[in-house]
Order: sequence, then structure tokens, then C-alpha cells
Amino acid sequence: MSFATRDGRDWMPQYLASIDAKKCIGCGRCFKVCGQDVMTLKGINEEGELVNLDNDADDEVEKKIMVLNDQGACIGCGACDRVCPASCQTHVPAAAA
Repeated sequence: MSFATRDGRDWMPQYLASIDAKKCIGCGRCFKVCGQDVMTLKGINEEGELVNLDNDADDEVEKKIMVLNDQGACIGCGACDRVCPASCQTHVPAAAA
């Protein structure tokens, strides 16, 4: 499979494959630059379970992290990886995806 930029230069999309919950600081920078709704912010409660964030659950949340929301929507642009201060994301080349 071969990919190219608009002017014909070789380019390999790097799709978001996973987010390391232990490294993620929940800053939301990746979410803000992603126009595809690939990620969403969730909370982790005292039991280590992922919970949706709402006004009631905020008191029970120990940490907020980004999680994959719609992995198939990723276009492989890599913007999320470039803005992540925690280096918590794993990306894979399109050919390996």
C-alpha cells in the first residue's frame, strides 16, 4: 500500500493504536487537536475502573485520562502525538494497522 501527500511526496500515516493509562495525565491536548473524535476523556475511580465524567462522578474520580473512543476514525495525521507532553500514545504505520 502506498500513500502520498497532495503534491505526491511519499507519506505513511501513523494510526493511534493505544494510550497508556499509567502515563496519560488527562490534559486533553490530544483531544483538542483531533477533528475525528478518536479519543474521549474518562475518569478512573478508586477501584481502578473507567467511568464517564459527569457532575455526579467527579467526586469519585481519582484521575482523568484519555481513552480511545473511535479508533477506526483515525486518519493517521499524528497531531495528537506531537502535542502529547506525556508520550503516552502508541502509533502504528498504516501498513501494519
